[in-house]
Amino acid sequence: MIPIVALMIPIIAIWTKHQQKIAEMQLGATAEQTAEKAAQYASQIQRLEDRVQVLERIVTDRGYDIATQIEALRDTRRVDEGAGLPLGLEKKERA
Repeated sequence: MIPIVALMIPIIAIWTKHQQKIAEMQLGATAEQTAEKAAQYASQIQRLEDRVQVLERIVTDRGYDIATQIEALRDTRRVDEGAGLPLGLEKKERA
């Protein structure tokens, strides 16, 4: 019985070291994946910030105000249904 226990101790020690190395490798792989994802998120955030800056420039630019004024004029033309009719025809229909 003693020889079996004497053989088991080194085997358990080797197995424990092996398990420890596997755990360290998994931890290292997880750290690499986390760092890689963090870098991807950082680049995505930077792209989004750049896009927001462009949109802010468009909104604060004078050209945006002009486009809004043009759309407002289009909306008032749509409301005024008789915009293309002669004035005399509109008056006759009302009477």
